[in-house]
Amino acid sequence: MQKPTPDSYAGQIKGKTGLRRIINACGYSRDGFKAACEEQGFRQLLWLNIPLIVLTFFLPFGTASQMILIAASFLCLIVELFNTGVEAAVDHTSLEKHPLAKRAKDVCSAAQTLALALLALLWLTALWREYGFAFF
Repeated sequence: MQKPTPDSYAGQIKGKTGLRRIINACGYSRDGFKAACEEQGFRQLLWLNIPLIVLTFFLPFGTASQMILIAASFLCLIVELFNTGVEAAVDHTSLEKHPLAKRAKDVCSAAQTLALALLALLWLTALWREYGFAFF
């Protein structure tokens, strides 16, 4: 693989150091969030997880339970960001049906399903632990 030259686009991006690199990285992250928010799946997960995160502070969970529930919400969002990125990369490569493209998209979908199952399991466990049979 050829190393980027300082005057190429990749060289200009990768050649940044210090504060300039951090500022650029923040801009790329902002752009990534904007792009993700254009995807309905990511928006739906935001609408699910933001209230769940807020709810952790209003229900009488201990600090450890709050941290686990919040981490599970963030995990769902992170997995969806990867899912969205893989789908965009696959679609950019080719829109033709291909078994490997399908596999890549399906594996990301499976990862999101596991993340959501974990979120549901942790919430049910936390509610069960706090309220027991009185909740169900």
